[in-house]
Amino acid sequence: MHRRRPFAGSWYTSRMVPGELDVRRAAMAYLAEIMAASGGVVTRAQLEAFTYLGEPLKLIDQSRGIRNPRELTATLSILSQPKGPYDDVETADGLLRYAYRAGDPDGGDNRKLRRAADLGLPLVLLQGISPGVFVPTFPVYVVADDPVGRFVEIAVDEDLRYLPRNDDTREYAERLTRLRLHQPVFRARVLRAYERACAICRLKHVDLLDAAHILSDAEGGQPVVSNGLSLCKIHHAAYDRGILGVRSDYVVQVRPDVLLEVDGPMLKHGIQAVHDARLVLPAKLAERPDRDLLAQRYAVFARP
Repeated sequence: MHRRRPFAGSWYTSRMVPGELDVRRAAMAYLAEIMAASGGVVTRAQLEAFTYLGEPLKLIDQSRGIRNPRELTATLSILSQPKGPYDDVETADGLLRYAYRAGDPDGGDNRKLRRAADLGLPLVLLQGISPGVFVPTFPVYVVADDPVGRFVEIAVDEDLRYLPRNDDTREYAERLTRLRLHQPVFRARVLRAYERACAICRLKHVDLLDAAHILSDAEGGQPVVSNGLSLCKIHHAAYDRGILGVRSDYVVQVRPDVLLEVDGPMLKHGIQAVHDARLVLPAKLAERPDRDLLAQRYAVFARP
């Protein structure tokens, strides 16, 4: 049986190509700045506007899912999106299987993708969430190649590059990949649906907003917008700790004993004042909180 070929990183290091590494570091710093202000997303226009040393260097290809600038010897970014033309899936080892480009497996795009692995270079992974809008994950690394199966495998976290592939590490790898891939997309979609504001208090400072799960992963909750709420960090923490709950009619309730506490202006205005407040909901009906999920969560909150 053919097995994938791992890339040995013992003497191939990104130090061999300092210029290319500098480009990547600059690109990732550029993306990080945009994401901090936007709730974790970038637009195609922003990806195409990147410059390095005064020269334009697009971070996304116009029509392909892989960006191989002619100025660089290796792939700079890869695109993965639902219902795309290629079969990008997560493996049992917590890696992302990324399909070759169509055509010659040794063609320029595929060769440059493997070159990134040979040199230990970091890539940017772009996950499309709506037309022209993407959630970047970086740095990611190519760690294995299967020329017969026509795919490479991507480690989406530094720790996954060297993690042994066995039953003992699988759960950790899956959890890490979920944290790196799924959670940023979930947050971006939820914050976008709520127009980057807290559903309870309308705070609009994006760096203080979270995407709260109504039902957690452990409870069977899915990373979809209807299982999420855009909440500021104080209301997210209060929701998770059962200090406040949300009824299925979208009305906020504060725990009775907390309503009686006297503990300064933060408690009074930040928590007690939102009792009986109604959530500010997304404009799209499909993105509003699932009433059944809210009822299930509220039953736990209201339990004596």
